[in-house]
Amino acid sequence: MRVPLHELVRTSIRERILSGELAAGAALPSEAELCAQFGASRGPVRQAISALNAEGLIETSQGKVPTVSRAPLAQSIDDFFSFSSWVRTIGREPGQRTIEIALRRPEKLVAARLGIAAAENAVELLRVRFIDGQAAMLERTAFVASVGRFLFDFDTDSGSLFEYLIGRGVPLDRGEHVIDAVAADETDADLLAVGVGTPLLRVRRLTSSNDGEVLEYSDDRYRPDRAELIVHNTRSHATQRPFVARQISQPGGTR
Repeated sequence: MRVPLHELVRTSIRERILSGELAAGAALPSEAELCAQFGASRGPVRQAISALNAEGLIETSQGKVPTVSRAPLAQSIDDFFSFSSWVRTIGREPGQRTIEIALRRPEKLVAARLGIAAAENAVELLRVRFIDGQAAMLERTAFVASVGRFLFDFDTDSGSLFEYLIGRGVPLDRGEHVIDAVAADETDADLLAVGVGTPLLRVRRLTSSNDGEVLEYSDDRYRPDRAELIVHNTRSHATQRPFVARQISQPGGTR
């Protein structure tokens, strides 16, 4: 089966970007150069550029040569408890905006994850997380009521929920993470400024104490063009280190 010319152009440029041959911020060859290189008319070249732009690999603007997008910021799996610390570590500015915080009966799935009865309340939050002012992740978090009640005394726009709760003595010690992809729903689309149905990187986390008491469940959805996840592992006979929340070095630290 013959591969369409625009796909050949797209694949070739894509490989050059992913290999680093075309670095972040670099200008793509001009349309005329690409036409000559691939023996193509402007139509297939423009179709390839449009597809690369839709992937988030390049940035285009009227009257300017397309450039390679800045590489997505990588978040280590060990940093899932510390979005703000991770962002600051890489020299960027974190931020958050709380859309909602409420004490209520959660959906059945959330109640089941938290291990509470259907009639029990939980504290649920919806927050947008930012990197340099750009929405990068939508955070849906639910805490058992005995833990979440502390958050009504905390400015949830000021920083880390986990560091604040740890400072209050909450044993947020262990995390289990499930990573998959999900299509953006209407809430995701509105708050992350993407189209409905856009693929998002989802991380579902269940947090417990070292004694096994479940304290928190979250559903975090990342824009994959603004953040990616890295899993580090090693060949070792040592016992696997559990996910542990960072300890606060000074009161009032931010996540």
